[in-house]
Amino acid sequence: MNNKFSDRTTDFTPNSSSRDESTQSQTLASNWRLGASILSLLLWGIICTTAFIGFAPPALALEYNKEILIEADFSGRDLTDSSFTKANLRYSNFSNANLSGVSFFAANLESANLQNANLTNATLDSARLIKADLTNAVLEGAFAASAKFDGAIIDGADFTDVLLRRDEQNKLCKLAKGTNPVTGRDTRDTLFCP
Repeated sequence: MNNKFSDRTTDFTPNSSSRDESTQSQTLASNWRLGASILSLLLWGIICTTAFIGFAPPALALEYNKEILIEADFSGRDLTDSSFTKANLRYSNFSNANLSGVSFFAANLESANLQNANLTNATLDSARLIKADLTNAVLEGAFAASAKFDGAIIDGADFTDVLLRRDEQNKLCKLAKGTNPVTGRDTRDTLFCP
């Protein structure tokens, strides 16, 4: 059998330079995909970390109920809504701390440093604040029924809307002086001293 096309032979073997270019092109594309995948993973990691940090609560309420924390240093800390119920906190340092909404129910705060502390809406009921330093503290809205303030330093403290027993209020009026630097209120006025 004679095939009229058998005489023709065609060599379709690509030359070596076009084969090298094709391999290089595939390698570049592969490297680019790998780099893009790594960059994508890195960006997702950054986004997830940012989201986690961005939604973290500003302060976690801690419980120190019935703890013995004599001379403990809580200065400058944000302890919003924490609880120190019946804790022994003699000589502890709470200066410049955010104690908003904190419970010091029946806590012993004898000789504690509460200078410039924010005690807004704190529970101080039955607490012992004997010889405590409340200089420039803000106690606005605190509940301090049955709290003992014998010998406390209250220069510049703000007692606006603090619930106090009448006898404790009278003791504090004998010591009251100064103006709170944060609220601008006179200590005697916030205690309704005569």
